[in-house]
Amino acid sequence: MKKKIYCFDFDGTLTTSDTLLEFIKYAKGRGRFLMVFLMYSPLLVLMKLHLYPNWKAKQQIFAHLFAGMRIEKFDALCRGFAEENQHLLRPKGITLVHEALVAGVQVFIVSASIDNWVRPFFDIRNLKGVQVLGTQIEVEDGKLTGRFKSNNCYGKEKVHRIAEALKSFERSEYEIEAFGDSRGDKEMLAFADKGHFKPFRES
Repeated sequence: MKKKIYCFDFDGTLTTSDTLLEFIKYAKGRGRFLMVFLMYSPLLVLMKLHLYPNWKAKQQIFAHLFAGMRIEKFDALCRGFAEENQHLLRPKGITLVHEALVAGVQVFIVSASIDNWVRPFFDIRNLKGVQVLGTQIEVEDGKLTGRFKSNNCYGKEKVHRIAEALKSFERSEYEIEAFGDSRGDKEMLAFADKGHFKPFRES
């Protein structure tokens, strides 16, 4: 019998907005958020036109704001952010995550967002068994370097991370159902046995 796997994108699929933007507002304030995005707007335009790598623009903004911060402080901000922003979660999506866990289905949250702030959204709700496959950040001597330790978990990287998480991966052993809402989920949805695009928008 095939093992059932549910793979959920996070931003826009299980949430109503991009949590990177919301996290920056939370951690640095709306004024700093606007200043930084004005500063990097030419780069963001190039990124949208596919003339500059998505991950590189994201890493530059992240480094500008968080490089040098102690990991303990960053993780405390991530927990506080999740606690104060549970309203960003789409009820129908979170209900399905809970039902899947109860049914014994393996659940992956496969997200381009930093896993440090994605994971607490599920820990707070005691959704044990959820495995977050997010973009990982580099820490040296207890401080954020501003660089990513992993590839940005977007596009083909989502499929790679799912296969990596399953370790002894034999595709025929699994029945994979995926949920996404954007271009970054295209490969994951195609890889799955069943893909759902923008499935929870009415909630």
